[in-house]
Amino acid sequence: MTDRPPASISLDVDNLWSYMKIHGDAGWEARPTYLDAFAPAVLEPLARLRLGITFFIVGVDAAREENVAALRSFAAAGHEVGNHSHEHESWLHLYSPEQLREEIATAEAAIVQATGQRPIGFRGPGFSWSPALLEVLAEREYLYDASTFPTYLGPLARAYYFRTAKLTPEQRKERKALFGGFAEGFRPVKPYQWRLASGRTLLEIPVTTMPVVKAPFHLSYLLWLSRYSEAAMTAYLRTAVTLCRLTGTEPSFLLHPLDILGGDLAPPLRFFPGMDLPTTRKVRLFEKVLRILGEHFELANMSTHARAILRRQVLPRREPRLAVS
Repeated sequence: MTDRPPASISLDVDNLWSYMKIHGDAGWEARPTYLDAFAPAVLEPLARLRLGITFFIVGVDAAREENVAALRSFAAAGHEVGNHSHEHESWLHLYSPEQLREEIATAEAAIVQATGQRPIGFRGPGFSWSPALLEVLAEREYLYDASTFPTYLGPLARAYYFRTAKLTPEQRKERKALFGGFAEGFRPVKPYQWRLASGRTLLEIPVTTMPVVKAPFHLSYLLWLSRYSEAAMTAYLRTAVTLCRLTGTEPSFLLHPLDILGGDLAPPLRFFPGMDLPTTRKVRLFEKVLRILGEHFELANMSTHARAILRRQVLPRREPRLAVS
C-alpha cells in the first residue's frame, strides 16, 4: 500500500499522417506511419519504469496491416488501449449524431481487431468533443471521457500551429476550435460527471493543467521549455506537482509520440515544437519527468484511475455545453 494519491498517464498515438493532415501537408492521404519505430522507442522506457499507461489509438491506424504489430505490442506489454476516433479529425463537434456513432463504432471495431482489447475510454483529437459525442460514449458504455483541456492558452497554441500550416480557408474554418478557446480555461481541472440529456452520466477526466493558473504542463510543453533550460523545466514541473498536491488534484498526465521521437526519426515533422531535440535526449527527459511524478503520485493507466475516482469520490455533475471561443 502507498499513501501517494493516484494519477494516470496516457498517450495519444497520433501518427505521422495525422500531424500532416491537421497541418495541411501534401501526402497525408497515403497514411505514412512511424509506429514501427515509435512502439519500441516508448515501450522500452516504460518497461524500465515498470509503468502501465493508456494508449489512445486512432481507428484508421488499427485497420491498416502495417501498423498492427506495433499497436498489438502495446496490449501485449500490459498497457490499456483507448479510442482516439477513427479519422483523427479535430472537428468532431461538427459531426452529426449519426456520424459520431459510425466514427466511434468503426474505430472501436478496428482497435479490438488489432489489439484484442475493447476500449472503454475516449479522447477526442485536438480535444474536440460535443454533447452528442458524450451521449454516444454513454450509449456504448464507456467508463470515461478524457477530451477536455482546461486552459486559457488554447488559442495561442492554435496560432503557433497555424503559423506554418498550409491550409485553405475552408480547412482553417474546420480547425478553428483546435486546442479549444479561451473559455476552456473556466472548466474544472478535477474530474466530474457529465449529466447528459438522456439521463445518463459519464465520468470526465480532464487533461490536467496547473491548478489555479490553468497553465499546461504535459510533456510537450515541458520539452519545449527544456530547450532553454532543463532546470527551468524541472522547477516548472515541481511547481505544478506542488499545486496539485495542495489542491487535492490527481493529475491525468498527457503524452504524445513526438515526446519520444526526435526530428532524427520523424524528419517531416520538424515544424513541430521541440523537434530539434534528438530522440535520445527526449527519452531521457521522458523518464526523468515520469520519475518525478512517481515520487508524489501512484501512477497507473486511465481506467484504473477512473475506477478509483468513482469508488472514492462523490463527484460534481455538470451539463455539457461547448464553450464559446
